[in-house]
Amino acid sequence: MYSIKQVSTMLDMPSVTIRAWENRYGAVKPLRTESGYRMYSPDDIEDLKWLKEQVEEKGMSISQAVLMLKAGKSFPGPGRGEPFPTLGAEQQEGPYEELSGQIFNALFTFQSERANRLIDYGFSIYGYDAMFYKVLVPVLVKVGDAWEAGTASVAQEHFMTELISRRFFQFFHLFPVHSYMPKVLSLCPEGEYHQVGLMLFSLLLRRNGLDVAYLGPNTPREGLLDIIDSQGIGIVCLSVTNARYVGRADELVDYISEAFPEVLFLLGGKGYGSGTKSRYTQWVMNEPAEQWQEWLSRFLAQHQLRP
Repeated sequence: MYSIKQVSTMLDMPSVTIRAWENRYGAVKPLRTESGYRMYSPDDIEDLKWLKEQVEEKGMSISQAVLMLKAGKSFPGPGRGEPFPTLGAEQQEGPYEELSGQIFNALFTFQSERANRLIDYGFSIYGYDAMFYKVLVPVLVKVGDAWEAGTASVAQEHFMTELISRRFFQFFHLFPVHSYMPKVLSLCPEGEYHQVGLMLFSLLLRRNGLDVAYLGPNTPREGLLDIIDSQGIGIVCLSVTNARYVGRADELVDYISEAFPEVLFLLGGKGYGSGTKSRYTQWVMNEPAEQWQEWLSRFLAQHQLRP
């Protein structure tokens, strides 16, 4: 067992940082002597070393790093007697596809515990970016395809989407909000129930420092102006997966712009790529998910929304 002074020297970490990570984030739980002094085990030291590497070398926030550490410890495998997905180099697609398929199959058969264990395992191995964009997004795509093809029932689609949605929103609070950035209101117009793309893009907005008020699917226009006014909304993000709702989205843009002409808009979703024309093509984003960050950076720069 080691004192905090010894651990500080071993890891080249200030004692105040070790105490802060312990008290604020529960990074480790050292034993206490009868006099109240902290005593750290070799496992505690390894955990602190790993957390330090994630923060200093990979640019991860300490809260996210602790979440990943605990996920790896709490869920050491997909389930008793069940094998892990085959793992390989980060750039290989095979392991991602296998994990994505296992998560989909667990959700399809309503095995929520197994699905959550697989997801936690994936975060502990692959990290945030790869897990979201290479594993969970393909799961959501498969869910939508299965529902449209009639191979997944409405109950299955709701169950699968809801579980993954909860996991997405767990990460909202991990990203800091920049006060100089505009607030965003994210929603699907009334009648549009598919929110996967909106949810994913809203998470990207939050990751870029924008404060996002997420209203989700099937949002009526009543009350929107009050929200925009009271919350100081600067950008409204609308998602449409069905082309028949493009006109309804245009009507919302008209409605909001008349009251707040300074508000900017972000329009996206498969509905805009089906040949249906919007009257607001200057706001439409048709890029695939892997290019969203580049498009958003251009958008923010164009409107001088960077410091």
